[in-house]
Amino acid sequence: MHPYEITLIMKERMYDQMMKLQMGSLYYAVDKLAEDDYIEAVETIRSNDRPDKTIYRITDKGKALFEQLILQQIKKVDLVFHPLYMALALSRYINQDKVEKVLEERIREIEHQVNYAYQVYEDHISVVPRSALHLMYGRYEHSLTELNWLKRLYQDVAARKLNDFGTPLSL
Repeated sequence: MHPYEITLIMKERMYDQMMKLQMGSLYYAVDKLAEDDYIEAVETIRSNDRPDKTIYRITDKGKALFEQLILQQIKKVDLVFHPLYMALALSRYINQDKVEKVLEERIREIEHQVNYAYQVYEDHISVVPRSALHLMYGRYEHSLTELNWLKRLYQDVAARKLNDFGTPLSL
């Protein structure tokens, strides 16, 4: 594939929402992989009105590196540092009307993400392997879990309970 094609597929499958990816970084990575013989150019498509388009394929050396990197990622366990966590810990000290309004907006955005993630999953059932379906459905489930968490938080904010002590959450 050409790097631009890779980017289009990643966006179509929501991979761009699961990792940080910039076009310049992808082109640099492709150049570096080619330089180190992990991928090789197989064709260059020339056009009068566009830059040349080089198509690459993975080499045996690249396949070995790819396998090693995938297995490293599967083994890796990272803590989740959600940006809302620390803000939530301190939110009881600020204007609750403002917190409530921001949470309403965030809930609407997460509802959109949940619906979009599920639609992407459904749209790809017949065109991607199960490994990709697990990834897509996992994104949907994570979004749904966040939505439920935010709705529970919103109820406490709306009821002005963030300063309460000794009462367990209604789970």
